[in-house]
Amino acid sequence: MVENQNAQQRFETAQAKASTLMEALPWIQRFAGKIMVFKYGGNAMISEELRAAFAADMVFLRTVGIKPIVVHGGGPQISAMLEKMGIESEFRGGLRYTTPEAMEVVRMVLTGQVARELVSHINSHGPYAVAMSGEDGGLLRARRFTTEVDGVETDLGLVGEVVGVNTTAIMSMIDAGKIPVISSVAPEIHDPASGEDAAGRAGLTGEILNVNADTAAAAVAAALGAEKLVVLTDVEGLYGNWPDKSSLISSLTVSELRQMLPGLVSGMIPKMSACLLAVEQGVARASIVDGRLKHSPLLEIFTDTGIGTQVTRDDDTGWQVPAPDYLVRPIYEEPQEVKNVNAAMQK
Repeated sequence: MVENQNAQQRFETAQAKASTLMEALPWIQRFAGKIMVFKYGGNAMISEELRAAFAADMVFLRTVGIKPIVVHGGGPQISAMLEKMGIESEFRGGLRYTTPEAMEVVRMVLTGQVARELVSHINSHGPYAVAMSGEDGGLLRARRFTTEVDGVETDLGLVGEVVGVNTTAIMSMIDAGKIPVISSVAPEIHDPASGEDAAGRAGLTGEILNVNADTAAAAVAAALGAEKLVVLTDVEGLYGNWPDKSSLISSLTVSELRQMLPGLVSGMIPKMSACLLAVEQGVARASIVDGRLKHSPLLEIFTDTGIGTQVTRDDDTGWQVPAPDYLVRPIYEEPQEVKNVNAAMQK
């Protein structure tokens, strides 16, 4: 009797797994061959269990024919290393002021620690991931930006925003079947509006800038024409009336987001701005998901309801079943010559 009960339980478990696979099937068919960009950060990169789950998610996506790209930051790890080395962190307007000394730590942590850990986790499943710094071959290019504090324009040191992406370098990895893991630092390019540089032309200044990983991921997604941008966060999604948990927004358009953006809490502005930027520049959809949940990227992509908050174009009509890529023809069709003869005989 106990054996029969155990068999029934195993059967029900197997049925539930089969149902999950069948729910994922149309989404796998839809996204096969598409590029997706994932911004990796927050608790997902601190917890060993979540790191391993995220790595497995990326391998799963590649296995079913999707082309994942990971762009990562490393704020908590950078802060910990700066403290360990006795380098004081200064924030201006909520943004880290990056000195040349701090920038060396940023580069060391992002490319030498965070990227390597994630690549190691992914490659435990097979030789898939390749670490790529935004410095490599001009993969990313950036210009400095300032912030406003109490109405005054304030310098942030070696901090910039991405203004260029070397898509050839990234696609060479994708075409080789690899998963690029990109660190969010970038060479600074001279701003022509400020006059000519020392070489008499607009080019690299020789400095490396710390760039926000959210907006860097958006820039990569837009440059590559990605199907989707997914940003991992430490909250369930965007709330219409924070902290009311019942006000979680499952989907909104770029126009709706643009209206909400100025009133968002400071921590959400870079993430939602990244989603807005990506969709406005051609990415089909962008989502923020709770990186504290194991396999949240898969739950967002492969389930009918999804999780988190999705940003769409104003004219988005949802996914339409594509037309068949073949035409139904009769098994036998008379050659035109025969048709002509038959037509002449009937006359």
